[in-house]
Amino acid sequence: MHLHTISTADAPKAIGPYSQAIAADAFVFVSGQLGLDPETGNLVSEDVRSQSEQALKNLSAILLAAGTDLDHVVSVDVFLTNMADFQMMNAVYETFFVNHRPARAAVGVAALPKGASVEIRCMAVRR
Repeated sequence: MHLHTISTADAPKAIGPYSQAIAADAFVFVSGQLGLDPETGNLVSEDVRSQSEQALKNLSAILLAAGTDLDHVVSVDVFLTNMADFQMMNAVYETFFVNHRPARAAVGVAALPKGASVEIRCMAVRR
């Protein structure tokens, strides 16, 4: 198996000892993305809608750096600190996955890094 670390300045730097993504042969595993601005490393806002949009933009940028895109995502995991935010996150999510509906799980969690409301990770195949 061939492993390759994926990194792009178009998404936030990792805030711990992990990579933005790892490509393993034809698969790409993207680490959980928060709604962080790539330039400042801060949350774009306290609003779950804005955080969801930025997290998905960050995922997309990492996928592009890995040689794939959202249309090649096979699985998505969404973590929310408040499940009452599910509908708002879902409304944003469906604007990113228009042509394709990957498998998905949405899980409520007690807390996320940097006080975020949502974190999204995915697995994709290379184009």
